[in-house]
Amino acid sequence: MNWIKLNHPQQLTQLLADSNERPVLIFKHSSRCSISRAALDRLERNWKADEVGQIDQYFLDLLSSRDISNQIEQLFQVDHESPQVLIVDKGKVIYHRSHFEIDYRNLRSTLKSA
Repeated sequence: MNWIKLNHPQQLTQLLADSNERPVLIFKHSSRCSISRAALDRLERNWKADEVGQIDQYFLDLLSSRDISNQIEQLFQVDHESPQVLIVDKGKVIYHRSHFEIDYRNLRSTLKSA
């Protein structure tokens, strides 16, 4: 996966603008959480760029950027969880899951219908 590190609050403005052109994925990760590591590994292991099309993939390290996670929660009205994945399309969250509900096949289906 080609992660874009989400570590500046100003990136949220660009992320929103980009979501009007193509879907955007955000993965919120805690390096202190074994469930988060497992969900990330499973997603990266199954990810096939040719199956999901053009999508920006943002990676948020919660230990260093919890303030950005709080802004995401407020902006999109989606409660914070960790790990958590969100798909933003045209400025709105069209999919979000956490923990072991993070599933590549469901993400792929959502992206194909976006």
